[in-house]
Amino acid sequence: MKLQFCGAARQVTGSSHLVTLDSGYKILLDCGLFQGSYKDDLIANEEFLFNPAEINCVVLSHAHMDHAGRLPKLVKDGFNGKIHATHATRSLCAIMLLDGAYIQEKDAEYYNKKNKNKFSLADPIEPRAPLYTTKDVDKTMNLFIGYTYNKWYRVCDGVKVMYTDAGHILGSATVTLQVTENGNTVTLGFTGDIGRPNRPILRDPQPMPPCDYLICESTYGDTTHEAPPNEIDRFLEIITHTCITKRGKLIIPAFSIGRTQELVYLLDQAENAGRLPKVKVYVDSPLAVNATTVFGAHPECYDNEMNKYLLIDENPFGFNNLTYIREVEQSKALNTSKEPCIIISASGMMNAGRVKHHLFNNIEDSRNTFLIVGYCSPETPGGALRNGAAGLKIFGEYKQVRADVEVMDSFSAHGDRVEMKDFITNQKSSAKKIFLVHGEYDTQQSWKSYLMEDGFGEIQIPAKGEIIELS
Repeated sequence: MKLQFCGAARQVTGSSHLVTLDSGYKILLDCGLFQGSYKDDLIANEEFLFNPAEINCVVLSHAHMDHAGRLPKLVKDGFNGKIHATHATRSLCAIMLLDGAYIQEKDAEYYNKKNKNKFSLADPIEPRAPLYTTKDVDKTMNLFIGYTYNKWYRVCDGVKVMYTDAGHILGSATVTLQVTENGNTVTLGFTGDIGRPNRPILRDPQPMPPCDYLICESTYGDTTHEAPPNEIDRFLEIITHTCITKRGKLIIPAFSIGRTQELVYLLDQAENAGRLPKVKVYVDSPLAVNATTVFGAHPECYDNEMNKYLLIDENPFGFNNLTYIREVEQSKALNTSKEPCIIISASGMMNAGRVKHHLFNNIEDSRNTFLIVGYCSPETPGGALRNGAAGLKIFGEYKQVRADVEVMDSFSAHGDRVEMKDFITNQKSSAKKIFLVHGEYDTQQSWKSYLMEDGFGEIQIPAKGEIIELS
């Protein structure tokens, strides 16, 4: 059996790992988008390190675009097998992939319209096509098969899969493959993204079975998150300082799936407790609006605290001063408005979507605050702000950073180094090798040392394209 690391190798995004059995059967674990600098993404997302038509099936960990966002491209290029996922992941992919296709279609249309006079020059530039279209998404969704947690399911002869709740986003799962070939059985585990204990809405991450080999994420392998008890207090302090004292806007770039719903739920709790200042809150993302509806349709993923809260408030994602925005004109109106408010908008890295326009129109106003609540690739606007950039080039125009920038990694849906280590502790005696993926290389090296000091065995940090034989 061979394992090839086709994405998220010494980088965070583009999760994709190819398992090839002795029989030649090919299983792809995740098929995610690369998300970083725009030009690099265009190249990286067009290329596969394998022939999509030769992949027999995909086993998907969860619906985030850096794990599932290239599935329609895989189908477009010849894949026609089954896509295995949890029921909630399938539901989220239905809206996320359509949203991704729509954005790509509009981006290509805008680019071609802007550059139409340059296509016929002596040294022309090429028209741009979307990575995939909504028609490709329709074909993709027809290939999905949904599963529940904690049961073994047959993938093909000699291969079974079990999904275990990862506590990361709705429907997220760790994946355990049990492969029997030539009289031998090998267990291969894939953590996907490891969630965090004691977070709102979702159940805590559940331990996956001990494995012979483990592919493990490492996003926050060099970080310990802020302690949860201080989280809501600091969040409310930032709201009060920005919206009441400075009379400005608090703009929160947040991924539409998971982060947005958690923020709204915390604001709902603060409102019910009488702690939320009288300020309007806008969720400015059509995808987030649709995702919130999906959250309401999957209560099987909720934790006990959420179920108890539903007895008090039947709508934990809505309160009087909260408005969900779908229409473009409403979103544009927020940019020119001088009203103090909270705007939660995608994308979380500020490299695309409506929040990029909010960044363009609001970053030079010292009354405003941008609150970053999760990981941002260094090449993105969010990554630049995290690193203290004095200015940003947005839509081809240089903007000075005059707004305040705050960071609260406690909102992250990724476990920190301690939480991830605790999660994989039961692999310490069983795993012959652990492969670190989904992290920046410096972070991975730090976390590798941290794990080895705790008694873990052989740990490797594979490069993109590297192939390793599993005995």
